[in-house]
Amino acid sequence: MRSPAVGLDFGTTNSSVAVASASGVVDLVRFGDGSASFRSLLYLEQARGALEQARGAGRSVIRSFTGPAAIERYLQRESGEEASGRLIQSLKSYLAVRTLGGTEIFGRRYSVEELIARILGDLRAAASQHVGEPVTRATVGRPVRFVSSESDADDAYALERLSTALRLAGFTEIEFLPEPVAAAYTYEATLSRDELILIGDFGGGTSDFTLIRVGPGARQMASAERILGSAGVGLAGDALDARLIRHLVAPALGAGATVPSFGKPLPAVPAWIFANLERWHYLSFLRTRNVEGILSAARMRAAADPQLKRQIDALITLVDEDLGYMLHRSVQETKVALSDATTAEFRFRQAGIPLRRSVTRSEFEEWIRPELASIAATIDGLLRSTGVVAAAVDRVFLTGGTSFVPSVRTLFEDRFGAERVVVGEAFTSVARGLAHFTQQNGGSALAAAR
Repeated sequence: MRSPAVGLDFGTTNSSVAVASASGVVDLVRFGDGSASFRSLLYLEQARGALEQARGAGRSVIRSFTGPAAIERYLQRESGEEASGRLIQSLKSYLAVRTLGGTEIFGRRYSVEELIARILGDLRAAASQHVGEPVTRATVGRPVRFVSSESDADDAYALERLSTALRLAGFTEIEFLPEPVAAAYTYEATLSRDELILIGDFGGGTSDFTLIRVGPGARQMASAERILGSAGVGLAGDALDARLIRHLVAPALGAGATVPSFGKPLPAVPAWIFANLERWHYLSFLRTRNVEGILSAARMRAAADPQLKRQIDALITLVDEDLGYMLHRSVQETKVALSDATTAEFRFRQAGIPLRRSVTRSEFEEWIRPELASIAATIDGLLRSTGVVAAAVDRVFLTGGTSFVPSVRTLFEDRFGAERVVVGEAFTSVARGLAHFTQQNGGSALAAAR
């Protein structure tokens, strides 16, 4: 007897798993903290406790934690236990990057696939516990266009790496379905009539769109006939967060400041360090001897400017203490607040770094104007390529955290009318749809994936 198949949404920021019964009822897998959303985080810890020393004559043992356990372990680093760790985030964003095969952690080389497999393995374990038997089959969501992908070949490369990670995690039968198509199946489950809908799926790293026919009649059509077209762009929530970091955080850490050098002003800190800071999941990769030397030299050059010296000290602490997750959380809280109010206050106070500034929604919308333009161009391009006019679209179904940003939602309301725009569950719509699809199609998503 084959193992049960699950719908697995491995996301840049959050992941979820769903299981559909034979009757079509979909259950979400719950994780250690009781949530159906699992942060796509990996924390690797090097411990040198007495037990490890006894076993290996002082050699370190590396332990891994994922999801809520990774966050808990990361936040407990100051508990006094003799351990050091590294928090790794947004691993999905690296799949299409051919120049990044892996990284060295505590003297051992890990491939990107191995690191992702640690997260996927724990997701599989939770799903197996949920259904009461080992899970080895999964219908897995994939973006229309992976982050950093510039061609179909890059997408194929990323998909192959994701397949490798899934197999390392213990999955033996794997099918892929575009994430916006999966979200369409979640919306379809609520319908009693046929509709032509536009799905907008906003993740942490990608924004994907699909025009698809759904409803009782559409279910009788072949998958390829139902999908009119898809388009994607490699930016979403993380790109919006980066704008907040650029304007709220980086200036308070010395970005844009100069120091004199042979009579000429030079940047106090290289701009590429702040570029990595904007990609908050890159922060842990700044913990190198090279960066340490650069920042120490910058601190010395700023000795005559007490304010700049304090700013660089704060930057050094941010890097040394690996506070990327904490910074990201503060940025996200500000972004969420701006979705509900026209003014919010950004606050970050960790390891003696006090950052605080008021920001308005209009400021934020001005900062993210390039991202909004890219999303708008992708939507308009999809309509042109399919020959579909906006008036012919019965409903727009949006999912993902970025869909709650007012200026993003306005892009769709301006084109299709506010009455036709529906916002679904932020983090579980894709997993639900994957499970619905698996149940309706006998566990095979191959036709749609092609």
